[in-house]
Amino acid sequence: MSNYISELHRRRTFAIVAHPDAGKTTLTEKLLLFGGAIQTAGAVKSNKIKKSTVSDFMEIERQRGISVSTSVMGFEYRDLQINILDTPGHEDFAEDTYRTLTAVDSAIVVVDVANGVEKQTEKLTKVCRMRDTPIIFFINKMDREGRDAFDLLDEIEQKLSVKVRPLSWPIGMGQRFKGVYNLYEKKLVLFNPHSKQEDEDIIVFEDLASPDLEKHIGDSAARELREEVEVVETVYPEFKKEDYLTGKICPVFFGSAVNNFGVKEMLDCFVEIAPTPLPRYTEERLVRPEEEKFSGFVFKIFANMDPRHRDRIAFLRICSGKFERNKNYRHMRLGRDMKFPNPTMFMASKKTLLEEAYPGDVVGLYDSGNFKIGDTLTEGETLHFKGIPAFSPEQFRYVENADPLKQKQFAKGLDQLMDEGVAQMFTRQSDGRRIIGTVGQLQFEVIQHRLESEYGSKCRYEPVNLNKACWVTSDDPKAMAEFLDRRKRDIAKDSDGNTVFLAETAWVLQTTQENFPKIQFHFTSDI
Repeated sequence: MSNYISELHRRRTFAIVAHPDAGKTTLTEKLLLFGGAIQTAGAVKSNKIKKSTVSDFMEIERQRGISVSTSVMGFEYRDLQINILDTPGHEDFAEDTYRTLTAVDSAIVVVDVANGVEKQTEKLTKVCRMRDTPIIFFINKMDREGRDAFDLLDEIEQKLSVKVRPLSWPIGMGQRFKGVYNLYEKKLVLFNPHSKQEDEDIIVFEDLASPDLEKHIGDSAARELREEVEVVETVYPEFKKEDYLTGKICPVFFGSAVNNFGVKEMLDCFVEIAPTPLPRYTEERLVRPEEEKFSGFVFKIFANMDPRHRDRIAFLRICSGKFERNKNYRHMRLGRDMKFPNPTMFMASKKTLLEEAYPGDVVGLYDSGNFKIGDTLTEGETLHFKGIPAFSPEQFRYVENADPLKQKQFAKGLDQLMDEGVAQMFTRQSDGRRIIGTVGQLQFEVIQHRLESEYGSKCRYEPVNLNKACWVTSDDPKAMAEFLDRRKRDIAKDSDGNTVFLAETAWVLQTTQENFPKIQFHFTSDI
């Protein structure tokens, strides 16, 4: 048991979230570099660096230079097992990111120094706040001109309703950027734009009043640094680990991910303060990671990770107990036992077979269509993990098969992509037509691209006049039957067979709600 507890305490599972283009995927690459998981870091957009990033491995991601799907990566660092989930920043894929946040214990939020807090950063931080997830902020791109550090911290506090505490402080920015002073470890880290950060660039400075400071960074920069650090120490609260773990305070680090600068300082601090796997709520009880019995839930499904094999992989977050290969586990929704001969650990699209895994780990299970997002696996106990909703879509299109000879591929491709949670499909009950609902425009393009490149099937979209899709339930069967009969034209079923009401306008939705008071309209479905 003591070995189990020590393995448990070695785990750190976190997500990297940010607005598009803030440098999230580049930061992930650099963290992998420190962990020895990769030898050379790629870049998302760069003329000089030909290697693409590890986490953006889908063809469409390489073409557009954005992440469209969460990727999972694990590596060892300082004898700890670090699990990173790199999430898509683009708002059209926000749903994937929300689900990912249910599977992690903490988050690193990347903020671009020039743009400050952007719309998507606000949304994602709000989701973290709802769950009291501990957050670290990384202010990126310090080698470019941007906003004043104090202004930026004020904006983070005001817009995101959090309290911050800088644990490193920048010396200048853009052309004048000299490095950062690590307030957590009392070290000066000098920035050299033309080479990799070496150990000799790190100087221990217990006392900033020392006249040696001028030798390293010059008179004016030294004076500025002393003044600003004094302000930091007086204005911001003292850093306490327990305040960070309860979400009351968020540490802030400064650096430049593309130059690999300031990243190591953040990682070293992160592994010390970040939480070990946290307890999870189920509908039945609170599940603690120290428990011996295994339990976990599926938070993501990925179809065609390897296009040559047409495989589907379900991502399982382990919540308690030890997961072992070839052992029988109970699938709660299906009510039957299953065993997994080849579970995998990930390094984005590269997979390695694993024998056992512990709470906090994310395991990939080959899936032949048995899993849906939100499914629970246990050693026999009846548990249902909660908190993985599907959101009501905002954009709708009819989807039609453009090649009648490929009907089978079309149907299979659509089903698999919907199970993945890329979008939602509703089948209209009056005429059987399929409607795809998404959060953003880009998802339609991704579905079209993936159907063609992965399943060899073409689809076309037709416009449909819809404003909202809501799930409907009622405690009164008679009222439900009357509602279904009177609004037959607007009724559809989702992929799970739940009844959905399709409203053409906001006014139609409002009047329908008033006319049928015994019907409940839901804007999220707890899948």
